[in-house]
Amino acid sequence: MTPNPVHLDKIKATLLSLLIATAGGLTAWLIDLPIPFLLGSTIAVTAASLSGIRIYIPDRLRGFVFFSLGIQAGSGVSPGILDQMVLWPVSFLMLFVALVLVTSLTYLMLRKGFGWDGPTALFSALPGALSFVLVAAMGTSANMVKITVIQCVRLLLLIGFLAPLLAIIARNAPHVVVAVNYDWTIQEAVILLVCGGALLGYYSRIPGGMMLGALLASGILHATSIVTAVVPRSIADIGLIVLGVLIGSRVGVEHRSQLVRYLPAALLAFLIGTAASSAAALVVWLLLDIHPAQIALAFAPGALEALTVIAFSLGVDPSYVASHHVVRFLLIAFSVPFLARLVAR
Repeated sequence: MTPNPVHLDKIKATLLSLLIATAGGLTAWLIDLPIPFLLGSTIAVTAASLSGIRIYIPDRLRGFVFFSLGIQAGSGVSPGILDQMVLWPVSFLMLFVALVLVTSLTYLMLRKGFGWDGPTALFSALPGALSFVLVAAMGTSANMVKITVIQCVRLLLLIGFLAPLLAIIARNAPHVVVAVNYDWTIQEAVILLVCGGALLGYYSRIPGGMMLGALLASGILHATSIVTAVVPRSIADIGLIVLGVLIGSRVGVEHRSQLVRYLPAALLAFLIGTAASSAAALVVWLLLDIHPAQIALAFAPGALEALTVIAFSLGVDPSYVASHHVVRFLLIAFSVPFLARLVAR
């Protein structure tokens, strides 16, 4: 039987796309970029797509990545984080205030100042939960080029400006070593696969439903200690590499001029997010006896993975930082479907 030329072309395009993304991720990892396997693969695939190379990912692989990323995000919900929510109610309340301020002010700036449509402005304005926001946006009419530029530029600026500053103020910050369990049992793996919730999320037809369903199921299982292990780093990195292919494939040769055009909006979004988050963090610092480095990392608008790693490297208690970013991720994840439908009207 003669192979289907279209099928062969898709296989070649898939392998080439994954090769480009992997090379970009490894390069970013070698030069210590934040979230290297996501940013590196996204940058490499975007550059390849802009140069005219065909980028392609099969739907089945796309579904697996959404599922694994949801499981990974949900594994950040633990009984320890739930306990911290009781210890720091004021801090979490101000985190919610900061989330509302950053999202609403950035949304208004993009809608009124730049004339962007509702869904695009919304997904561009959400601070953090980058993987989920991009996955959810793919299921709407939002402009993925604009969203990718805004979110990635904001993330790079956030890490680039925040890390040197925190290296100074974190010298005497409290340090707590948090052990992470990567050792899966067969029972835990079966429970997560059976109770993953991806199908429920998929058939709900909400933006990012498959990822949200897996996140919800994983969060409940980890919060109740039915499952304690987190997704192995290697699997999580593979998921981020494939997600980078999906993001980078959204731009092409026809979008070259748009990338430069959207930079002013990205810079303003970064300034608005930083100002609003800093105001809320200042209130927490005045009211609670918490080191300013911890507060700054916890309230920074985005980049859970990168900022948690920075917390470890700077000697800052990662539990406080991670708990705030996980809570913000959950707030964004569960509000996006309703907000997306509201702004699409």
